[in-house]
Amino acid sequence: MRHVRARVESVPGYRTSGRVLRATGMVIEAVGLRVALGNACRIELLSPGGSEPPRFAEAEVVGFNGERLLLMPLTEIAGLMPGARVFPLGDGPDHAARRFPLGESLLGRVVDGNGDPLDGLGPLDGAPRSPLSTPPLNPLKRAPIDEQIDVGIRAINALLSVGRGQRMGLFAGSGVGKSVLLGMMARYTGADVIVVGLIGERGREVQDFIDNILGSEGRRRAVVVAAPADTSPLQRLQGAAYATRLAEGFRDQGKNVLLIMDSLTRYAMAQREIALAIGEPPATKGYPPSVFAKIPSLVERAGNAERGRGSITAFYTVLTEGDDQQDPIADSARAILDGHIVLSRTLAEAGHYPAIDIEASISRVMTHIIDDQQLSMTQAFKRLFSRYQRNRDLISVGAYSPGHDPQLDEAVQRYPQLEHFLQQGMQENASIEASRQVLAETLGVRQ
Repeated sequence: MRHVRARVESVPGYRTSGRVLRATGMVIEAVGLRVALGNACRIELLSPGGSEPPRFAEAEVVGFNGERLLLMPLTEIAGLMPGARVFPLGDGPDHAARRFPLGESLLGRVVDGNGDPLDGLGPLDGAPRSPLSTPPLNPLKRAPIDEQIDVGIRAINALLSVGRGQRMGLFAGSGVGKSVLLGMMARYTGADVIVVGLIGERGREVQDFIDNILGSEGRRRAVVVAAPADTSPLQRLQGAAYATRLAEGFRDQGKNVLLIMDSLTRYAMAQREIALAIGEPPATKGYPPSVFAKIPSLVERAGNAERGRGSITAFYTVLTEGDDQQDPIADSARAILDGHIVLSRTLAEAGHYPAIDIEASISRVMTHIIDDQQLSMTQAFKRLFSRYQRNRDLISVGAYSPGHDPQLDEAVQRYPQLEHFLQQGMQENASIEASRQVLAETLGVRQ
């Protein structure tokens, strides 16, 4: 009885609540509460006539105007009435009632942006839980990027080498093979754990990515966070933050994590929807300033931890609308990431897979993680490839005649081998050593 009495006495004698004053579009205005920005609330939903018990919908405080709180629900709301009661959910900056499952028990699972299972394999009650927010790492304490990571893609391993802890962007329009390329990385990359965030994509693509692209081999060591396009913009933002938090949790255990975020553009669009709904003025191409502040705060959480601890190697896809590489989101992402891989629609339409535009792509840490011989071969490859591309029209119309430019002659002679080197089958795994060996053979270099 003493234990029961202690629990009863710990329950507060009253519950603080406010009421809904206005609902416009995605934003609900409430009064009568003092809740911090970013905290969660529960909104009471009544059935018509009050014949059924009330239901509750979760919402987050996304802004305030004087005494009015601006709330945005995490799910679609049906049954909201004027004057509906609003209850704060948890106190303090840690969102006491909003903790998300982390850890080893999530491997092989598919969850939504709230951490609830989508795969029907049972609840995650035994998993440790933590809030989404974490203190930023001191940039001077991060371990340097000095080790190459094997991603299984020949063109990337040899010509766009990626370091462990690097953050790369995958820039592509729709339908040029970025999802398949991500799936190959997920299957072949040398990482302990894979965290996949499918943010704002079509619901059909979620199932397709898990079953056909990621496959059973990749899924065993992966966690998939799915927040498809039909979820609320707040849920999409939360899904991206949760995927990053999962990766941070594994990194803190000393593991090397591969984080795949598809896509960073949908994340930015979700923030744009929220910002415009609460009255933030649009700036560049309709994107409010908060969008360009959100992207670095998400991306900077990836990378290496302190020396001797784990790492997060991240790939973020960026949709270039109309294949416009100067799209404001693409431009912002290019500035904050450690390199970018551009996929070309022209190559994709020609059946060239993966459709990586080598001339437009770059890895900013490549010179620090490869030796001088590989750097020399990479430069020679790009020099020959670029020389051929610049003279492609002349060659096509028969205006080229050999003997006048030795470097162009070599480029024309070796171009079939260069093009073949850049192509790779979807079921083919090309290791770092194998990629380097084929590169040397393509250029006629003795190792």
